[in-house]
Amino acid sequence: GSRRCRWPPRWPALSPSSCDGWACQSNSTENALRILPDDEHNSALLRKVAGVDALTEATGALTAGRLRPRPHLLRGAPDAAERDSDYLPVDVIIPALNEAGAIRNVVRAVLSQGVRGVYVVDNGSDDGTAEIAAHAGAVVVDEQRRGYGAACLAGLRALPSDAGIVVFIDADGSDDVRALGQLVAPIRDGKADFVVGSRALGFAEAGSMTFAQRIGNVIASAWLRGRFGLPATDLGPFRAIRASSLRSLDMADTDYGWTVEMQIKAARAKLRYREVPVSYRRRVGRSKISRTVRGTLGAGVKILSLLARYDLRSRSGG
Repeated sequence: GSRRCRWPPRWPALSPSSCDGWACQSNSTENALRILPDDEHNSALLRKVAGVDALTEATGALTAGRLRPRPHLLRGAPDAAERDSDYLPVDVIIPALNEAGAIRNVVRAVLSQGVRGVYVVDNGSDDGTAEIAAHAGAVVVDEQRRGYGAACLAGLRALPSDAGIVVFIDADGSDDVRALGQLVAPIRDGKADFVVGSRALGFAEAGSMTFAQRIGNVIASAWLRGRFGLPATDLGPFRAIRASSLRSLDMADTDYGWTVEMQIKAARAKLRYREVPVSYRRRVGRSKISRTVRGTLGAGVKILSLLARYDLRSRSGG
């Protein structure tokens, strides 16, 4: 259905409850997407648009190439031959909880890579993360149920129905966004369904990962290789997956186990899996998981319990 909006653009975040499956069905102004200008050209264009047709005209401008012109670094914009089922648009989901110090730069860095859309899932922030992300050019999705997995699931529900490649990246500035093209290339080229950015194959800056994180990655990756046949070296959050493949995995974990659940289910579904080396930096601000005893223990227990549960199912033929 069509979306109507108020002017000037002060739209609230998109609520997951307003979406059915992957395609938003909202017709109300309360659930309108935030489309905000991010440069002088866009501001001049949007100031000319008034009334209830604002979003329609802005969308038309986007389709015509007049809104938010960007260099297309991800193998270029689709030409006439690619505007069919072979062309896979890239949408990026960024779960965020109180990341005001980093989110603006992360969103702008991702948009500079020529992706179609950036969806920041605000997981109950109270530091202005949502507002900063919206002004940086992201679509903001509101998910009050706490948990990394819950935020990722909310982001999936907000994606367009024609999503081609879905990329996940952290909001804290630790992932090197410049590797995004390298991450999606194997999927675009038809050589993989699922690609993980491996910090083990790349470079992790001193202090970017705790000792517990490094040991946990070694154990979990070895388990994935030995028991599930997945050539994994990392559970890195920076990852890309074909949208149709992700739908088939029926993801369910709402907290710390999201990343390893995806890799386990990908192995069981025999998805074509690849890893590419990526760089990893010290995050902006304090971690809510790895720098706390509760978070570290919770993540470790959840990851190992998922590995053990699915391993047992595999042995019993389930």
